This record gives sequence, structure tokens and C-alpha cells, in this order.
Amino acid sequence: MGKKKRRDREKSEKPKKRSEELPAVKIGLCQLRVEPEREKNLEKTAQLLKAAAGGGAEMAVLPEMFNCPYQHDLFPVFAEEEGGETTSLLSRIAREEGLWVVGGSIPERDGEKIYNTCFIYDPDGNRVARHRKLHLFDIDLPGKVTVAESATLTPGEEFTLFNAGACRVGVGICYDLRFPEYARILSLRGADLLVIPAAFSQVTGPAHWEILLRTRAVDNQFYTAGVSSVPNPSLSYLAYGHSMLVDPWGEIKGALGEEEGVLVGTVDLSRLQEIRSVLPLLTHRRTDLY
Repeated sequence: MGKKKRRDREKSEKPKKRSEELPAVKIGLCQLRVEPEREKNLEKTAQLLKAAAGGGAEMAVLPEMFNCPYQHDLFPVFAEEEGGETTSLLSRIAREEGLWVVGGSIPERDGEKIYNTCFIYDPDGNRVARHRKLHLFDIDLPGKVTVAESATLTPGEEFTLFNAGACRVGVGICYDLRFPEYARILSLRGADLLVIPAAFSQVTGPAHWEILLRTRAVDNQFYTAGVSSVPNPSLSYLAYGHSMLVDPWGEIKGALGEEEGVLVGTVDLSRLQEIRSVLPLLTHRRTDLY
């Protein structure tokens, strides 16, 4: 690619500038323990979303695969088409509670394919965005954890951003967090907040979960909200929990442990603007070189 074409492309992806005083958005991180039964998971989901709204949240985020065990051979068993039981519940709760709902992820059936999909609903219950996990998680750590999402899932093909009032939100699912290119492009396209529904394991979670959420926040000068399910000893895959909200300075604004519950935190867009003003990292990029 020639330098002129590259500069033109980068100019088109410069981060948005805002001069007005910006509001704060209350976000609820809903951490649940996934059970083997779909009905129990949906019952918990409704309770947690309502608790988030009751705690003042304007937006609530669920974990990855919140309606089924994280087990690749079960994804086809639990898979639903859009408009099925799970997405209908999310739409209804969003409408009843006047809440933005970032629906973690579920195994979505679309024809012959199954995706790891996050459905997003506005406070009127309308589906406004959909993110299909881009990077499928295949890992084999002998004696520790083995996962093969590609055995049953198809990767997504699109970047996902939506506007929740004044807040522009990017979405990634779990393994997407490990790819800095994805987060940077979302930032250049105006993201103020990156939400990451996830199911990090008891091996990868302690090693990398906090580091990745804080690094993505600092590198891109936006908020990150990582929401994970918690471990259930009756399941073969043990999730990590430890959902957290991180600000653009890399500070953890709130975190949970390995218990079920809701963390309500603040995405302060004026604070984000202040950090980008005093340390204009994104405008100092050498787009003539890279």
C-alpha cells in the first residue's frame, strides 16, 4: 500500500473529538454461575438483569455462553435461532426495565452454522447490534485445559459498535480480547467502552484476565468491562469470574470475585475526554510509518 493511500485510510479512522461536557453511564456487570439446565440459567439471567436495573444501571452486560455450559459438544444442543427463548427474554427484560442489554453470548443457530453470538437490545427491546465471536478459542494445555471451539462453531466476520446514548460501545467476546488490532480499530472508530463477555478459565484467568483488560484500556484510552461467569464444580469447564470495570488510565474501578452478583460502575465520558486531552496518545501515532 502506498504512503498516500495509507495516510488517507488512517485519517478516516482518527478517533472522534468531542468538545461538549459528556455524561456518565451506569453499567451493570452481571456475573452468574452457569448451570446444566437452560431454564435455570434464564431464571438467573432475569434476576441479575433486574438487579442491575434496580441498582441504577442504564446498561447491563452478561457473560459469554450464559445460557449453557461452556462445552463445545453442547453448543449444538443448546443452540437457538434469533427470536428463540433466550433472545426473547433479553428483549423483554430490556423493554420492561428500560435497560440497554448486552446479551453476553449464546450458541446461535443460523442455517447449518452455529456462532458464538452476543445480541444487544436497546431500552425499547429492539435488537440494535449483534456480535459474532471473531476469534475461535482452540487451546490444549496438557493436564490443565483443552478447548476446541472450531469443532462446532463458525467465526464471525464483522466489527461491532453501537451507540448507547452518548456512549459508543464496542463489543468483543472472550478470545477477541487477546488481539490488540481489533481493540485498536474499535478505538479509532470512536469506541468509548469495550465490553467483553467472557469465560476465561481457571488457568488463563489468573494469568491474563486483568492484564489484558487493563492493557486494552490504556493502549486505546477507553473503558473496558470484562464480564465472566463463575466456576461451577459440577461442570467440566471451570470459569474464572472476577468481572471488572477498568478506566482509560488503567485503574480498576470495581471488581467481583468468584461469587454470583452484580457490579454497578460508572463509565465517565468526561473523564475519558480528560485523559485523552492530557495524554493524546491516539493523535501521536506515526501514521506515516504504520
